[in-house]
Amino acid sequence: MRLSKAGYYADFVIYPPLILAMALPALMPATLRSGLEWVVAFVLGFAAWTLIEYLIHRVVLHHFRFFSEMHDLHHAEPRGYIGTPTWLSLGILCFGIVVPLWWATGPQIAAGAGAGLVLGYLWYVGVHHVVHHWRLRHNSYLYRVKRRHALHHHGLVPCNFGVTSSFWDRVFGTEHGMADVRRP
Repeated sequence: MRLSKAGYYADFVIYPPLILAMALPALMPATLRSGLEWVVAFVLGFAAWTLIEYLIHRVVLHHFRFFSEMHDLHHAEPRGYIGTPTWLSLGILCFGIVVPLWWATGPQIAAGAGAGLVLGYLWYVGVHHVVHHWRLRHNSYLYRVKRRHALHHHGLVPCNFGVTSSFWDRVFGTEHGMADVRRP
């Protein structure tokens, strides 16, 4: 969805303090075990984000009409201030994932998994912004991500749905390289 400049950058202001707040249980664990539980949950939450990112991009943004129309706007205007409003992503992450986890596992694991998911989301938003808005040094990680993501935008077949990781594209057979680019 088209956002104001402030709305577009709001994730970078809102999410870092939220991640830090969810890190407090790890910084002041009652026991070594509870601290380790937080760390494991954090790593699993961050890793889970890569699958969530892939599924949202491949399924929701490309196959559900309302969302695909908004996403088509991004494909038509990749440098525009187009994205998910912070109030929506925050609501989904908190009330759709962290709160149910809190009820199911307790605050330590929910805070760790939530911090991992939110950091994963922030990483995605940051990387996606960089690949569309920055000039990148050739042979850098972000330049390779940019070229891979350009294939998503301009490829012959729907491909490369993972922005921050190609892992799930390899798993599900949706990774494609330069041979799959439309030629003028």
